[in-house]
Amino acid sequence: MKLLKPTWVNHNGKPIFSVDIHPDGIKFATGGQGQDSGKVVIWSMAPVLKEDDEKNKNIPKMLCQMDNHLACVNCVRWSNNGVYLASGGDDKLIMVWKRAAYIGPSTVFGSSSKLVNVEQWRCVSILRIHSGDVMDVAWSPHDAWLASCSVDNTVVIWNAVKFPEILATLKGHAGLVKGLTWDPVGKYIASQADDRSLKVWRTMDWQLETTITKPFDECGGTTHILRLSWSPDGHYLVSAHAMNNSGPTAQIIERDGWKTNMDFVGHRKAVTVVKFNPKIFKKKQRNGSSTKPSCPYCCCAVGSKDRSLSVWLTCLKRPLVVIHELFDKSIMDISWTLNGLGILVCSMDGSVAFLDFSQDELGDPLSEEEKSNIHQSTYGKSLAIMSEAQLSTTIIENPEMLKYQQRPQQQLMEQKNAAIQDAADVMTAPKVASMVNGESLEDIRKNLLKKQVETRTADGRRRITPLCIAQLDTGVNATSASAAPTVSSFSVLTTPSKIEPMKAFDSRFTERSKATSATSAVINTNQIAMDRLKDQNLIKENEPKDILESSSDSEEKIPATKPLALPKRKLELEGETVEKKKKGRPRKDSRLVPVTLTVQSPAALASEKDATCISAPALALKLPTPIPQKSFTLQISSDPSMYIEVENEMAAAGCSKLSRLKCNREGKEWETVLASRILTAAGSCDVVSVACEKRTLSVFSACGRRLLPPIILHSPISALRCTGSYVMALTTIATLSVWNVHKQSAVVKDESLQTILAGNDTTVSQILLTQHGMPVMSLSDGKTYCFNPSLSTWNLVSDKQDSLAQCADYRNSLPSQEAMLCSGPLAIIQGWTSNSGRQAARLFSMPHLVQQETTLAYLENQIAAALTLQSSYEYHHWLLIYARYLVNEGFEYRLRELCNDLLGPVHYSAGSQWESTVAGLRKRELLKELLPVIGQNLRFQRLFTEYQEQLDILRNKSSFP
Repeated sequence: MKLLKPTWVNHNGKPIFSVDIHPDGIKFATGGQGQDSGKVVIWSMAPVLKEDDEKNKNIPKMLCQMDNHLACVNCVRWSNNGVYLASGGDDKLIMVWKRAAYIGPSTVFGSSSKLVNVEQWRCVSILRIHSGDVMDVAWSPHDAWLASCSVDNTVVIWNAVKFPEILATLKGHAGLVKGLTWDPVGKYIASQADDRSLKVWRTMDWQLETTITKPFDECGGTTHILRLSWSPDGHYLVSAHAMNNSGPTAQIIERDGWKTNMDFVGHRKAVTVVKFNPKIFKKKQRNGSSTKPSCPYCCCAVGSKDRSLSVWLTCLKRPLVVIHELFDKSIMDISWTLNGLGILVCSMDGSVAFLDFSQDELGDPLSEEEKSNIHQSTYGKSLAIMSEAQLSTTIIENPEMLKYQQRPQQQLMEQKNAAIQDAADVMTAPKVASMVNGESLEDIRKNLLKKQVETRTADGRRRITPLCIAQLDTGVNATSASAAPTVSSFSVLTTPSKIEPMKAFDSRFTERSKATSATSAVINTNQIAMDRLKDQNLIKENEPKDILESSSDSEEKIPATKPLALPKRKLELEGETVEKKKKGRPRKDSRLVPVTLTVQSPAALASEKDATCISAPALALKLPTPIPQKSFTLQISSDPSMYIEVENEMAAAGCSKLSRLKCNREGKEWETVLASRILTAAGSCDVVSVACEKRTLSVFSACGRRLLPPIILHSPISALRCTGSYVMALTTIATLSVWNVHKQSAVVKDESLQTILAGNDTTVSQILLTQHGMPVMSLSDGKTYCFNPSLSTWNLVSDKQDSLAQCADYRNSLPSQEAMLCSGPLAIIQGWTSNSGRQAARLFSMPHLVQQETTLAYLENQIAAALTLQSSYEYHHWLLIYARYLVNEGFEYRLRELCNDLLGPVHYSAGSQWESTVAGLRKRELLKELLPVIGQNLRFQRLFTEYQEQLDILRNKSSFP
């Protein structure tokens, strides 16, 4: 065994609360406290594993640093497929990260110029439901679900296929929930809390399976986290902090009956984390040894507040190795490499340690087939998890419905009965499978309990060293299991760690340094980090309905493909990976091909079949049309849960083919058929729209009623969107139309995108349809335009290259944290640019007068853009920032003009053109809100008094209009 402590893995002296190794083993993530925010860092594994790579300056150690969390990060976890990284923190948020296309190294903000991000990771989803700190997150074995737990006493199960949909909220704990673990096949999830209990929940119905309290009766809430772990064979669940005769232990819970007869003992202080090796091992066959197959066993690492780490093989009576005083403070997290030979440990002291084992020490890992056989013997013949769709069709609540179902479909019901019998067999299978070689697991367990070593300390305390795999005993003795560990020649040991292999690990070993406090550092939130949440298009806020109401309503980033005219152009690809269709689990719509606008000659256009219905101009735009698919599924909304399924080319009478459209909303389904193949679909909570071949567009209500005859488009469809009662169609010749189907009126009619294209190399990278039916187009050059139906013009509402955004500095005028969590259409299309000015302001200085001018111009642009988009929340948000800035900088002239517009005429005038509302908000109510801001500057006392008196006069006359 080798032990090393890479000092370059650190958070600048701040605590590291979590560590997790990527499934491919080439990188790992840490989470913890940053300078003034939470920090997630991705590191390279190579410099940890190899001394030459550590010394090679050309091999980067840090790959990426993310400071988006507003407060300390408590947990980081890779998905099993390695595509996503989930992080949870004290800001009550879970962030899901995905690697973006490489666009060159970028400097980490706030660091020296030498510190750069080698990889680009972006937050693709922010999950918000917890009302307290998020303590732990865990992906289910097949990445179908993500679980999170919090100090709000709840466990939340997220649908990882359709973020941010919530499948269940598990309530039952009466204290802070500090740890989660899934069983190996996802049949159970276990949680441990400060209420001195461990709960096991079923995933089939998300109900409580059992509550275990006895081992925790003596425990107090003394640990920051309680990271429990399930053995890879599924037989055992090991808790964190438990007590046995007043001594701290890690409780071993048998899955068969949830018995608590064994525990890991020896640590002097509370156990904070246990982590099973992902591999199941068997005794390594040595030359000349018997060929008799050995019984499999597992390996488990235990970390404690006593700063010690112990590693156990469940075939041994004593620990394989104990390392005392590994850190200066409590151990916080443990992660094994996927091959099972390496282990990373992190501590509250801000450092990490790596242990490298050999197969001679741990044994030979079982193959996946052997592991699967163990799972089948444990969980029964079927490992499939019943989907929500299957559950909804299994139970018929109305007896009359059952009667009508039985008459015409007797044969089908017989098949269902057979299926139900199979399901019953599955439920009873674990009992049948609990026999090994004719002997029950219970009998084997009792026999092995007799072999356990029980000792008593001088003060009478009872200590038991366990045999974890009750039916599996290799007979390996303690002295031959491993060679004496060695310390790597290039390891950096900052503390005199003591390695004691094969030594009895009980309460008699002594602590060699003074105890340290486990209290986490005081957390100061970073205002800059708050704005970074605007990057996310999946945030659901309890805000006015100005924002987009569903996933179809929100942005869909379409990967900007490389135009033929510019082969050297580098564009960032951010398209989601196409997923295989799973019954009952809709996937995100990945059918839309990249929208690329290129210029083709009239001759080329004339050769296209789709262009026969138009007369080609001298230069025309041509967009691709969706590729026909036999079937696809599309999520419409997560709240309420709503998705549609399309099945093309169904056989009908004669030689004709039909297409079926099915919609599911919160378990209620409707379906209809169409005569031609469906190319693409979209929907909202009010309407569902599908575009078919032969240039037809059909629109249905949310309950499946056709709202109007098919619309005939003048050219084939390229992209389709729905929001509320609005439907938007973008055609292959780059013309745009928007209809209000409830009012049966056109909002935008055949508007060409030619106006907004700067050149033939520009592509459409993002399409939006706002709640008010306004189409928004983001282009690959960073500019975003919306079409204003009132003015019949395209308006520039955002430019990522805008120098005003880079130079504006309004950080002193920002409102509270909650107000900054703005997720309207303007925030979605601008992403990170809204806070780039405050970043830039710290990187360089400029004359104060220039700073004022650029800031004023930027804020006024933001207000105008929000007003054009009719986003009332964002208009209100930026108006308050603008007013604060005017007050702080002393701009009385502009402030008075703003107040006059909001106040309007005090006396009624028939010829007045003043509108009492703006963006759906009452102007005089806005002025009332601004007055306290104005009153903060003594310079504006007279102005404050003037408008306060005017409002009082209006209030006395009548209520505000």
